[in-house]
Amino acid sequence: MRLDKLLAHMGFGTRKEIKKLCRDGVVVVDGKQVKDASLHVDPQTQTVEVDGMPVEYREFIYLMMNKPQGVISATEDRHDETVVDLLAEQHYVFDVFPVGRLDKDTEGFLLLTNDGKLAHELLSPRKHVPKTYFARIEGRVTEEDGEAFKKGVKLDDGYVTLPAELEIISQGAISEIQLTIYEGKFHQVKRMFEAVGKKVIYLKRLSMGELQLDPDLEPGEYRELTEEELDVLRR
Repeated sequence: MRLDKLLAHMGFGTRKEIKKLCRDGVVVVDGKQVKDASLHVDPQTQTVEVDGMPVEYREFIYLMMNKPQGVISATEDRHDETVVDLLAEQHYVFDVFPVGRLDKDTEGFLLLTNDGKLAHELLSPRKHVPKTYFARIEGRVTEEDGEAFKKGVKLDDGYVTLPAELEIISQGAISEIQLTIYEGKFHQVKRMFEAVGKKVIYLKRLSMGELQLDPDLEPGEYRELTEEELDVLRR
């Protein structure tokens, strides 16, 4: 690929800024100064340095975020802060996007990547990738609710959900539960509880597939996935 495209992709500035870096003599390919930013290079076989710093080209990145409440799962918005706005420049330049969505008032596990193929696989209805949530529910959640979820409940638009697994953690005026679903309909968890006459007052996604939210991530924090986590995700 063109040298200026590679360096722009890795966060070294706009193409105009990269041309200036080349003119200033700080860009080196295979040990030789390069003045022409349009030079074609192979990042897999050639070494590229900028101001003495090796450039390790990566096509894709994968980020695990603990999405905070009040932030929307989008790449841009005129009115609200987005999950992409929370990224540092070194990750922002990869043009990542959220895989699926969490409601504005929902927090927890969100995957961001620029790997469209993997995102498609994870979101495909045919794959039935499980997603597990912790929730606080206004009202007493019962074993009957669990049985209803196990069979699939009818939502307000007439759609009947796939079977889901409900675990009751505590019961009372405010109940705490864990719910695993195998699809991702709009506001699905909230609408499922509405279908049994109850209201979700707090919702947090804990996992997607076999990948668990890192408990060390505070709301708004994120990190890159490890190689082991990537292997789990691809499985």
